[in-house]
Amino acid sequence: MKKLICTLFLICLVTTLSAQNETAHSKQAVASFEEFYNAASYDSIFGMFSSQMKEALPLSNTTQFLTNLKAQAGKINKREFIKYENGTVALYKTDFENGTLGLYIAADIKGQINGMLVKEYVEESPAPELERNSSKMILPFNGEWTVLWGGDTRELNYHVDYKQQKTAFDLVMTNEKNLSYKTTGQTNDDYYVFGQEIIAPTGGEVVQVVDGVKDNVPGVMNTLYVPGNTVIIKTANDEYLFFAHFKQASIVVKQGQQVQQGDLLGLCGNSGNSSEPHLHFQIQNVENMSQATTAKAFFEEILVNGKVKEDYSPIKGERIKNKE
Repeated sequence: MKKLICTLFLICLVTTLSAQNETAHSKQAVASFEEFYNAASYDSIFGMFSSQMKEALPLSNTTQFLTNLKAQAGKINKREFIKYENGTVALYKTDFENGTLGLYIAADIKGQINGMLVKEYVEESPAPELERNSSKMILPFNGEWTVLWGGDTRELNYHVDYKQQKTAFDLVMTNEKNLSYKTTGQTNDDYYVFGQEIIAPTGGEVVQVVDGVKDNVPGVMNTLYVPGNTVIIKTANDEYLFFAHFKQASIVVKQGQQVQQGDLLGLCGNSGNSSEPHLHFQIQNVENMSQATTAKAFFEEILVNGKVKEDYSPIKGERIKNKE
């Protein structure tokens, strides 16, 4: 079967950490699309479009596109939800009479279609899972920090219940009383870690940067964009180093930039789904956190509670710093 002409997504889609389960509005939208498509009721499909979609793809263009699709591919016999891309675009493996294609539909909570794409469906090979890092790493900060959450058990690390972040660390700075703030903890500036430098643990390419998310008032979390301001670095060994909750407008690297071990990335903040200033750090096997599995992070040579540890993965409660 010939490759089909496609329409591109016609709205700005927001990347989120949404679940990979089919939502009710996507399910209803694609079911209605299939029904109207098989019945050649193209004006009904047009009626499902949002105002932006209608403006970008008028009825005559919609009818022509769907007529050509039907002529090449035939009717839809079966479809299977695969995943969401960019958080909001549902991909369906769709068996047409003349072959299998990928049907992408972006639908809002009202069931309106904001974007549509049809193209050749290619089965994805899952990325290999990583047990641990093979790149030699230093800790992603200067000075002595404390592991707030880290380790292999639920008692040590609440992240273990979540596949996408089970080996993650939450890292703060504390005083001799193990407090992470100076006075009452009511403001971000009261936290020792707020504004501290975050550095690259190893060299690699910056593959994603998100900046501009406001820092939260301590205790008030942003669930709209969970990681807040973020940086992702891809190493030469295909490891993705994920850093979350940077201070707003503090990130100094750009997507596509090559960084070396120890280079400044930005400053620690309190953006995203964060109750107090801290750094969330993890290693994952793919760039997209919602599709990732994590690897256990080992650091080449660090001080743990004042003692040298080599090739070590710290746990909750330990005070850690790079060996100078």
